[in-house]
Amino acid sequence: MEEKWKGKLEKIDNYRWRIPKDYKEGMRVPGIIYAHKKMLDDIVSDQAPEQVANVAFLPGIVRNSLAMPDIHWGYGFPIGGVAATDVRSGVISPGGIGFDINCGVRLLRTDLIAEDIKPRMADIVEALFNNIPTGVGKGGKLKVDHKELSSVILKGARWAVEHGYGTKEDLELTEAGGAMEGANPDEVSEKAIKRSRDQLGTLGSGNHFLEVQVVEEVYYPEAADIFGIFPGGITVMIHTGSRGFGHQITTDFLDILGRVSKKYDINLPDRQLACAPVDSPEGRSYFGAMAAGANFAWANRQCITHWIREVFEQVFKQSSSSLGIRQVYDVAHNIAKIEKHKINGRELTVCVHRKGATRAFAPGHPEIPAKHRETGQAVIIPGDMGRYSFLAVGTEKAMEETFGSACHGAGRRLSRSKAKKIAKGKNLRQEMKDYGVIVRATGWDTIAEEMPEAYKNVEDVVDSTTGAGITRLVAKMRPLGVIKG
Repeated sequence: MEEKWKGKLEKIDNYRWRIPKDYKEGMRVPGIIYAHKKMLDDIVSDQAPEQVANVAFLPGIVRNSLAMPDIHWGYGFPIGGVAATDVRSGVISPGGIGFDINCGVRLLRTDLIAEDIKPRMADIVEALFNNIPTGVGKGGKLKVDHKELSSVILKGARWAVEHGYGTKEDLELTEAGGAMEGANPDEVSEKAIKRSRDQLGTLGSGNHFLEVQVVEEVYYPEAADIFGIFPGGITVMIHTGSRGFGHQITTDFLDILGRVSKKYDINLPDRQLACAPVDSPEGRSYFGAMAAGANFAWANRQCITHWIREVFEQVFKQSSSSLGIRQVYDVAHNIAKIEKHKINGRELTVCVHRKGATRAFAPGHPEIPAKHRETGQAVIIPGDMGRYSFLAVGTEKAMEETFGSACHGAGRRLSRSKAKKIAKGKNLRQEMKDYGVIVRATGWDTIAEEMPEAYKNVEDVVDSTTGAGITRLVAKMRPLGVIKG
């Protein structure tokens, strides 16, 4: 049983809690956790706040070690953790990005309404499940050789669009245009390459999903209009990442960086925070490999997007364009980005680690797609398969406090093993059907691990980020059909 955290937590206001810098000798900055008070019992139920304090030891960390309200225990960093390090004196840590590099979310909108889709939901879910490979280690329709994989690594989602899997507008509405600069195929191991060759266009397992939703409520009509979202409208959400490719990259570099701490005189309270200076041979190597993993993930979601469009065309006997299937946005979780932020009144170039956190840039930021610039960047916050997901936008306060970052989802409250134990004897498919959700998965275990009770209530999570002022809500979506691995 996980021991409850008993550390020091000071209230700043109703949505922010501080772990003071003097909590542990060696902390360079305080820790700040964003959460409504009613979420604290779940947050301190494991040692994730201790990980927030441990991250504060990283060389070059600036401002605060941060955690979003979906915080829970992770490898090194907590999931929901955010930290920025000065690129001149700071480090990059794979534990601050995670094993599933660029696990992210893409949201599609349609012209369809609930009445159009409900009679066909069972057919749509079955067709999606049959056309998009899901499950542990599951291979896909695409096979890429070493040379072609190098192109995927460098071009990301653009590779997919060039091969007929999507549109130019998809790229314009994807973070970083669907490809990070600095990706280096030479930094990727042969083992990672072997794991990737048949995984493009695959959903994977665990918390990855594809969900057909209905927009239940709109809170910010002006932004919703720009995004193409309307009450009663149908949306589709994709949540997946870099699959075994990203996992192997992280495994490889945790070993490499774990051996260089002494070389750079880095002392940390947790070896899972293995790191190297951003501007060092090892740091540059990891960044190049991490960017390769991120680009693979964007190509992966782009291919899945194409097959979703094909499924809707088959079911409705119309073109995807006539059905109004267009991308709202695609945002990365589990990534490190080199960005400029104001720290103590001056602009500083920092390496922002977002692990189980999403970018949330304010209106007017030049990296936001031009058509979204007046609203702020779209922030996509999936919930669980029985409740809601949300669309929000970033704010100026997020730029000031969290390096333009916000939550990435509901956040687990039960381990997978505990969820399965609680689910024993339950007819989960029937329970989901009673909620009004059709679920298709490779097995009972996946549904049990991902049942609604395993997650925090996403409404509490978004209440915390909007209450703190780091996001502004746009819309709430309710699931109608889900496929999982």
